[in-house]
Amino acid sequence: MLLALFVAAAIVVRLGSVVVSRRHEAALRADGAREVGAGVSRLMAAAHAAFMLAGAVEASLVRPVADWVSVAGLLLYLVGIAMLVVVVRLLGRFWTVKVMIARDHALVTHPLFRAVRHPNYFLNILPELVGYALVLHAWWTLVVGLPLYLVAMVLRIRQEEAAMAERFAGYAKA
Repeated sequence: MLLALFVAAAIVVRLGSVVVSRRHEAALRADGAREVGAGVSRLMAAAHAAFMLAGAVEASLVRPVADWVSVAGLLLYLVGIAMLVVVVRLLGRFWTVKVMIARDHALVTHPLFRAVRHPNYFLNILPELVGYALVLHAWWTLVVGLPLYLVAMVLRIRQEEAAMAERFAGYAKA
């Protein structure tokens, strides 16, 4: 029962982030923003959904009992979600689940972005996914699904880096 509530809450959190993203995306597009790498964005969305579904299915088959791994996973998951909130607040209207480059795009120079080049991926998504799998004791999902997700994430980061370097002189050196 608790695991089902956790999975449901994780889905609600992720869908909530998509709602915020779509609102930001619509405003950005209305103001002339362009999307970069739509195919990779679809791949990442599918990989995220597949990871969450696989974890839920694996947990339903394994029926794990809550233990220290579950608690550690929940804490890691919560850190990831807290970082999502931080990143969304720091990026403001520029945050979307897609790579959108606005006509008036401003480079965010907050210390977090100087310390961690891509905090949305490394401080939000990875802890979220690893934490999710640990809570559910979804070892196969973690071992197989995470490397597959990382392929999409590396492609995304490369596209984002190229788009930002094109938009902001000296970005690659930052």
